Amino acid sequence: MSHKRIPKRKAAIAVGGVVALGAAALLLPHANASQDGASGDAAAAPKTLKATDASDLASQLAGLLGDAFAGSYYDGDKQQLVVNVVPGDNNNVIVQAKKAGATVREVDNSMTELAAGKRTLKTEATIPGTSWAVDPRTNKILVTADSTVTGEKWDRLESTVQGLGSGMATIKKSEGTFRTFASGGDAIFSGGARCSLGFNVTADDGAPAFLTAGHCAVAADQWSDAQNGQPIATVDQAVFPGEGDFALVRYDDPATEAPSDVDVGGQTVQITEAAEATVGQEVFRMGSTTGLADGQVLGLDATVNYPEGTVTGLIQTDVCAEPGDSGGSMFTQDGLAIGLTSGGSGDCTVGGETFFQPVTTALAAVGATLGEAGAEDAGAGEAGGEDAGTGDQAGEVGGEEVGQDDGTGYGAGQGAEEGAGDGGLTETH
Repeated sequence: MSHKRIPKRKAAIAVGGVVALGAAALLLPHANASQDGASGDAAAAPKTLKATDASDLASQLAGLLGDAFAGSYYDGDKQQLVVNVVPGDNNNVIVQAKKAGATVREVDNSMTELAAGKRTLKTEATIPGTSWAVDPRTNKILVTADSTVTGEKWDRLESTVQGLGSGMATIKKSEGTFRTFASGGDAIFSGGARCSLGFNVTADDGAPAFLTAGHCAVAADQWSDAQNGQPIATVDQAVFPGEGDFALVRYDDPATEAPSDVDVGGQTVQITEAAEATVGQEVFRMGSTTGLADGQVLGLDATVNYPEGTVTGLIQTDVCAEPGDSGGSMFTQDGLAIGLTSGGSGDCTVGGETFFQPVTTALAAVGATLGEAGAEDAGAGEAGGEDAGTGDQAGEVGGEEVGQDDGTGYGAGQGAEEGAGDGGLTETH
């Protein structure tokens, strides 16, 4: 039999209706907007770029500038790439970056120095409830401590940060607690656990499968699309904790239809390919508890010290999430798959930090590609594939989600899918 998307997602939208409406207002009306490049009469002026194009340019400049490259970020208001450089005695690097179309900013901390600072934090301050990532907008390491980091733990963290030297790192205190979020997209279940499906993919042997959070998959092997329902998929590979938080789950029926799209409530956003995140980029998250939410990327290659262990290589954002959202999809308005919801602190009332597993890394690790097996016209491409279709598309809702309560305290609230209507986005009070 083929797996069909389940209407229970609409209840999840209702639970997070206020957030969903706000994000949808940003996502859907501009789904066909374009961002043209700068005119040719100002060759040295910063180019107007889409966030994904800015990411590509940043990668090129990183190789071109070498040790002078000190990170980059996307200025969404101006639609420009800002590149940090440590020029030293060679001003040619600034000229090169400007000619390439970037806004250039001279900074003090090199990537080598920032990387050394992160290694020191790992050695001396790996404390549950802490995280760190380089913030290119400040050219410093942003260290975050949740509400459990107090007393001697806080003193140890503060002392370590101070030991890095002036101007190298800052500490931010979070009111919440870092926990994994069990949920995302359309809900999936395993016993008492619930998570969210991130993105449908094709496994390396051509079989249909999906990506979700690794902490969901290590808690249970078989997953259903209905609470207490028959299993429809089995975990193939899972990583958590360690170098990521991701899993490949294969559909048990090889004839399962697994299109590449995300259900945002009465609409679907077609997913064309996977892409790297860029600091400053606007992103959207879909989850089975809170529905649609939006925000910005704050940091890359983040290290998060969960109670279950340390996870590295994550994307730090200010997008909210709640129990049941783990594994859910993070994507852009023009259909690029960016991340899988891992965890964080706070909720969609007061806000907080949320961390995501990069999709590109997960695809490479499990050997999967986005899209249905054999569906050449589905517009899906391999991670980073140059031939994958692009464009801003919003169609019929069809994204998938996986949910789980894995004992971390962030399982989805019961009854979140009860009493759902058949309509689109619904505001709740």
